[in-house]
Amino acid sequence: MDFAGSGAGIFPGAGFPSAAIVLLLTAVYILLSGLDDLAFDLLWLFRRQRRHAPPPPARERRIAVLVPLWQEAEVIERMLEHNLAAIRYTNYEFFVGFYPNDEATAAAVRRVAARHARVHPAEVPHDGPTSKADCLNWVYQRLLEWEMRSGLRAEIVVIHDAEDLIHPDSFARFNRWIGEAGMLQEPVLALPTPLGDLTHGVYCDDFAESQMKDLGTRVWLGGFLPGCGVGTAFRREELDRLAETESNRIFDPLCLTEDYDNGLRLFRLGCRQMMLPLEGRGMEATATREYFPRSWRAAVRQRTRWITGNSLQAWQWHGWGRGMPRRAVQAWMFWRDRKGLWGSWIGLLCNLLFLGAAADWAICRAAGLGWRAGAVMRSVPGLELLLAANLALCAERIAVKMFCTARLYGWRFAAGAPLRMLWGNWINAAASAGAVFRFFRSRWTGQPLRWLKTEHYYPSLETLRAGPAFMAAAASWGGEGGGAIPVPEQEWRWPGWRRESRFSAHPPGAAPDAGDELPIWPAPRPRAMRALPAAVSDRLGILALGVRSGYLELAAPRSLAEAEVRELRRFTALPLRIRRLGPDQMERLLRLRDGRSSPAPFRSARDPLFGRFP
Repeated sequence: MDFAGSGAGIFPGAGFPSAAIVLLLTAVYILLSGLDDLAFDLLWLFRRQRRHAPPPPARERRIAVLVPLWQEAEVIERMLEHNLAAIRYTNYEFFVGFYPNDEATAAAVRRVAARHARVHPAEVPHDGPTSKADCLNWVYQRLLEWEMRSGLRAEIVVIHDAEDLIHPDSFARFNRWIGEAGMLQEPVLALPTPLGDLTHGVYCDDFAESQMKDLGTRVWLGGFLPGCGVGTAFRREELDRLAETESNRIFDPLCLTEDYDNGLRLFRLGCRQMMLPLEGRGMEATATREYFPRSWRAAVRQRTRWITGNSLQAWQWHGWGRGMPRRAVQAWMFWRDRKGLWGSWIGLLCNLLFLGAAADWAICRAAGLGWRAGAVMRSVPGLELLLAANLALCAERIAVKMFCTARLYGWRFAAGAPLRMLWGNWINAAASAGAVFRFFRSRWTGQPLRWLKTEHYYPSLETLRAGPAFMAAAASWGGEGGGAIPVPEQEWRWPGWRRESRFSAHPPGAAPDAGDELPIWPAPRPRAMRALPAAVSDRLGILALGVRSGYLELAAPRSLAEAEVRELRRFTALPLRIRRLGPDQMERLLRLRDGRSSPAPFRSARDPLFGRFP
C-alpha cells in the first residue's frame, strides 16, 4: 500500500534538501506506478461491459488431471476423496505424482488408488524434491504410459495441487470452452478465514483482484496469460506442439513457476489463451478454492518462489518480449509483473515515511512547534500537488481492491483491506529480498534453484462448519443426483445408533458384501434422500442417505443383488455403500424423506443396542 501521497516524515537532524530529494523521487515513482494502475483499472471497467456468450454444451472429452506432490501425506487423501465425490463430470482420470523418498505421500496415494480406479499413482524415478515442473514432466510421462496400456487418450490436461477444492462444474466448463482456446485458466480464490488472519487475508484480497480484474484484462489487451499453477487446462494438441519444440520438456524443470513460464511459451507458439469468467458472487462463484499460507514465514517462503520465477527467471530467459506479438503490450505486462521487485521496497519506504510524518505532526503539535514535514513539502515547488495526486491514486487503489474483495467475501471483510495492504507490503518486501538473494546465489554457485516447500491445509468438516456461507455453497453444489459432499450443519445422534449397523462398500458394478462397523452416522437431509427417484427407492426398498467419503450411502434392510446394483448405476457413477437397517429404522427414514415427521429420538425394542446408552 503506497501512502506516499498522504505525507512524508523527516528524521531528527536531517537537512531539508536531502529529505526533500528523497521525498520527491519517491513521490514521482509512486505517481508513475499509480497512473499505470489507474489506466489498467479504467480498461477493466470498459471490458466489463463486453460479455462473451458461452459456447453450447459439447461431448465429454477425456480429462487427465495432473497433481504433483512433495510431502503432502496429510492432505492428499482428503483432497482426492472429496473431489472425486464432488466433480459433476464422468470422463476424467487423476495422475498423482510423488517421489520415492516421500514414503508417506506415496502410501497415501496408493491407498486412494486402491479404492478408486480413476486415481493412478505416478512415481517420479528419482528422489526429491526437484522442482514442481520436473515432477509434472514425469507425471505426464506416466499419463503417456497409461494411454499406451489402455488404448485411450486424454484430450484435455488439467493441473491441480494437493490443497485444491475443485468446483463441481469446473471440468464441464473446461470441456465447453476448450474449443475456443488452447489454454484455459479457471479462477483461483482463497477460502475465507477470520478477519484476524491477516496473512491469509492478503491472499484473499490479492486473488480476488487478480482473478476478477487483472488476468482477464491482460488477455483482452492481447497480453500472454500467466497460469495460476492450479485450475489450468490445456488442449492436448497444444502440449504436443510444446513437447516437439522444447525437446519433450513440457514443463521446464529449471523453472520455479512453471505456470507462468508455460503461459508465456505457449503464447509464443501462437496458442490462444483465455481466462474463464468469474461467475457468481461470494462462495457461489465458480472457482478453484484453497487455503494459502497463514503465517508470515510461510507466505514469504511461497512468494519468494513466485517472485524468483515470475520476475527474475522470466527476465533472464524472455527479456521484455522481443519477438513476441504485440511487443508493446507484452512489455507493459512484464513491467507490471516485475515492478514488485523494487516497488514493494518503495512501498515499504512510503509506509515508514507516512508513519514518521504522522509521529512528527503529533510531536510538533504537542510542543507547539511548526510541522517540520510540512516545511519539507513546501520547500519544493509543486511537491504538495504531487503528493495530493498520489493520495487520490492511493484512494482509487484501495477502492478497487475493496470492491473486488467485497464481491467475494462481503463488505465487512473488505473493510480490513487497507490494513492488509500494509501487511502485504512487509511480506512482499521480505519475499523480494529473499528472491534476489536466492537467484544471485544460484547464479554465483551454479547450483539449481530448488522447489520451496509450502505447508498446505485441506478443508475438514470442522473448518467448513466455521464458514456458514461456504456450508451453504457446498450444500448447493451437491444438487439432487449430483456428486458433491453435502456438508452437515451438525452431527446429531439418535439413541440406539451410537454404533453403526454393518455396511458394505464395493467398487462400481460389484455386488455389496458385508463390511466393518463405522462411527456415528450424521443426520441425513431430506433433499439428499431424494437423490434417487422415489419409484426406484420404493421398488428396491432402499433410501439414499447422501455422499460421504466418496461413496453414495444407501440404507437398505438387506444386501442388494447384482441386477439391482446395475440398475442403480443408471443414476450414479459413485461407488455404493450399503447400511443395513431394521424395518422400523427404514420406516423412520421414509417419514423423514416424505416430510411426514421430524427425526425425533428413536428407540426400538428390536434394536440390539436398545437400553445400553442413556
